Amino acid sequence: MRLLSALALSALCAGPVLAEDWQATLEAAKGQTVYWNAWGGDSRTNDFITWVGQETERLYGVKVEQVKLTDTAEAVTRVLSEKTAGQDAGGAIDLIWINGPNFLAMKEQGLLHGPFVAGLPNAKYLDLSATAPAAVDFTVPVDGMESPWRLAKFVFVHDSARAPELPDSMAGFVDWAAAHPGRMTHPDPSNFMGATFLKQALIELAPDAAALQQPVTDAAFLAASEPLWAWYDALRPNLWREGGAFPENESIQNQMLNDGEVDIAMSFDPASTAAFIEQGLLPETARVFVPQAGSIGNVSFVAIPYNAAHKAGAEVVANFLLEPSTQAHQQDIRVLGSFSVLDPAKLGTAEAAAFAALPKAPALPQVQDLGPTLLEPHASWMTRLTEAWAARYTK
Repeated sequence: MRLLSALALSALCAGPVLAEDWQATLEAAKGQTVYWNAWGGDSRTNDFITWVGQETERLYGVKVEQVKLTDTAEAVTRVLSEKTAGQDAGGAIDLIWINGPNFLAMKEQGLLHGPFVAGLPNAKYLDLSATAPAAVDFTVPVDGMESPWRLAKFVFVHDSARAPELPDSMAGFVDWAAAHPGRMTHPDPSNFMGATFLKQALIELAPDAAALQQPVTDAAFLAASEPLWAWYDALRPNLWREGGAFPENESIQNQMLNDGEVDIAMSFDPASTAAFIEQGLLPETARVFVPQAGSIGNVSFVAIPYNAAHKAGAEVVANFLLEPSTQAHQQDIRVLGSFSVLDPAKLGTAEAAAFAALPKAPALPQVQDLGPTLLEPHASWMTRLTEAWAARYTK
């Protein structure tokens, strides 16, 4: 613990990045190919990663090869297997799109390179204060061991033509579903989005939401989850297919919304609805909404394994992801539509103008439309929650 605290203090107190140090990183990175392990279930994200690789090769001579994952835990298992086998250098993975439980697992097992974030020139655009979203991942201090690249916030999506009246709380979904039987569902909780749906309800319904910020215990889980299961028992009979089957992921649920099979979907990207409308993947009448009390928000990060073969190249890619021009390109709904992780107060006039010039759309919410951001529960809650859901409803 003292060592981690020292590392965190060192990262936070690091001075300006020395040009000669970063130049040495650029020289070491030139010619490297970075194997970026990232969830491959979203075509827009895959296209964006392809574009990142084209740009880093053009600017810095660093290629990017996306290794498309169905579950980030696959990458964690690979790095752990290499460590167990004594392969402490030359690992197969250079960069991982990572969050929450997987970050915690790698951090606790010493599988991460760093701290490195304070050494990135573009870290000057970040708010890295102790409680800032870019410095905490699912209640776990980042300590400079992973770098932010996109902002995520849980939202619901509805077809305003078919479902103009909406619940304003998670509790309200019970009455809404009863009035519209079979018109809503959620992804299977074994999928990140389905688990987030349950966590969103857990935060609202738990007698003491503050307890969710601590590692889960048997007693705390019993007390916090009892109202959740009562709520879900009332909701489930009126879900799509009477709660006996669930879409595998959000992409399938979006397709169901577009096909008119359900009236509500969900996303961790508030801008994705506007982007999908533009691509013809959702109806023109699709809109975003959130519960009045707010919704779960977090930042997506990239991390570098301790034994990565191309650490310098991975740092160059992480730094490129924080370029204001990259973040503005990423926020464009025609590209990815993800909100920026940069601190607007740290941007210059020209950099801020790039964001101001981005296209707008009726389905694109403003930040003030999204309500308060609710903190993710401690990572240990997600595993416990999804296991309990499976035990109660799939056997």
